[in-house]
Amino acid sequence: MAETRNTLEYYEKNADRFLAETQSVDFSEIRNLFLERLPKDARILDFGCGSGRDALAFLKRGYQVEAADGSARMCRAAQALTGLPVRRMLFQELDETEKYDGIWACSSILHLPKAELREVLERMAKALKEGGVIYTSFKYGTYEGERNGRYFTDFTEASFLGYLGGKSQLRIERMWKTSDVRPGRGEGKWLNVLLQKQQRERG
Repeated sequence: MAETRNTLEYYEKNADRFLAETQSVDFSEIRNLFLERLPKDARILDFGCGSGRDALAFLKRGYQVEAADGSARMCRAAQALTGLPVRRMLFQELDETEKYDGIWACSSILHLPKAELREVLERMAKALKEGGVIYTSFKYGTYEGERNGRYFTDFTEASFLGYLGGKSQLRIERMWKTSDVRPGRGEGKWLNVLLQKQQRERG
């Protein structure tokens, strides 16, 4: 858990800069790809919500939204932006069963080591209703470790496919690569992933 502690300390110390860099970024195209797979009255968890940018966008479109983040400063910022009661929690503390139609984990669970990420993905799958959808994203590559004060687990299409394996309740709906949308960061590449919880076979 040292990796998590160091990453959270980074966000506490650098919250103002992070919020300035991310709060106004236009992420509407990817949000639309996620939302078109959900029912109109969907309940969405913004999991690692950061500034609350995406939670606010979901609220404005009429969805039922919950938001959570591990950083106290991010929770306060997101609550101020959205008006939601943002829950402070670690990813490993998610403990819901078939509650959400969608989980939005934009640039968030990438901070988990691979050994911890698998359990969190299982918790996310458990928290989804059957047929529910997860969006998540990782820096594109093969690196795992600390980078500039935060822990990162990077993936390519092939490595994520191999990591998820065939036993998960989650099925890869789509994977695609994009450039970083933050100003001046276009050389950075990201792996975007849409996952769907498989419906149980009816006997």
